Amino acid sequence: MSSIELTSSQKTILTALINLHRESEDAVKGEDIAAEVDRNPGTIRNQMQSLKALQLVEGVPGPKGGYKPTANAYEALDVNQMDEPAFVPLYHDGEEVENANVDEIDLSSVHHPELCRAEIHIQGSVRDFHEGDNVTVGPTPLSKLVIEGTVDGKDDTGNILILRIEDMRAPVGDATH
Repeated sequence: MSSIELTSSQKTILTALINLHRESEDAVKGEDIAAEVDRNPGTIRNQMQSLKALQLVEGVPGPKGGYKPTANAYEALDVNQMDEPAFVPLYHDGEEVENANVDEIDLSSVHHPELCRAEIHIQGSVRDFHEGDNVTVGPTPLSKLVIEGTVDGKDDTGNILILRIEDMRAPVGDATH
């Protein structure tokens, strides 16, 4: 667990940098981060200086330059950095979401008789999801779990969707673990 305390703004900017870097695997321009988090490019430049000082970001000079997250950035946000993560698809209103992978599924309130929620942690942006949108997660690699639900809320900083679960299925007896 990291001991670096980041502001909400720093977390949002660092999360956007990690997401954009995952998509391109190249240095990410400050303007792209600014567009992703809906902030002024000057604000991003100022925040990047403090993130560089914390050794969470490295600057890449030149025309193809920009910023890259360091290994410390992933640790500071408690994000697992894997070379080849298993792919868990995510569907938004029936369309597969490009450049997104489900990182974690936390079931909350499963004991509640009428209401079951799940927190879906995403590698990728949750910016285009809105309350009431239909979401399907899965199948997961081992248990082949599929969750269908409606967006009940989201955390842009943590890339988390909160779903009101309408259906949850997994094959019984023929999972591969």
